[in-house]
Amino acid sequence: MNIDRSGSLMGRLWAGWRKQYVSGAVETNSPSRSEKTVFEEIFNGDKTSNTQSYVLWEGKLCAAVLNLFPYVSGHILVLPKRAVSELLDLTQNEYSELWEGVRLAVTAINGAYKPDGVNVGINIGEAAGASIPDHIHVHCIPRWKGDTTFLTTVAEVRMIPETLTSSWENLREHWPSTQL
Repeated sequence: MNIDRSGSLMGRLWAGWRKQYVSGAVETNSPSRSEKTVFEEIFNGDKTSNTQSYVLWEGKLCAAVLNLFPYVSGHILVLPKRAVSELLDLTQNEYSELWEGVRLAVTAINGAYKPDGVNVGINIGEAAGASIPDHIHVHCIPRWKGDTTFLTTVAEVRMIPETLTSSWENLREHWPSTQL
């Protein structure tokens, strides 16, 4: 063990083999821009019903959908309808509507689930953890004190206590009316 500058103990794991990855020498699985992102397919492809695509709200430029692979029940993604990979590349109107969508999502989460808190966050870029790096999206996740279980720790499994359809219905019931 080493002691860092703050005086705390800190372990160090040397992983020289990762140099190729972090330097960009290794290709990642990011879709090419000739392919549509999953979100573009929802809004620009064949229009499926909101209950099939789990769209909770649709504004002129942005929308909110359920995360198909949620951390917990009520995990919402708010995103622009067009593929934009950087927050700074949003138009002013997209930016305004995106954050209005986040406000609406948090309102619906609070009404539907009565959580102790809500995580709101964006992973910009693959290195930051974005699973769809070509299409920025804001995660809105209800949280409760003590809401982790041993399953995540020992089995790398999450337990979601309701179906996506139930989550969609619950959130739609609590979604604020909008005039966008």
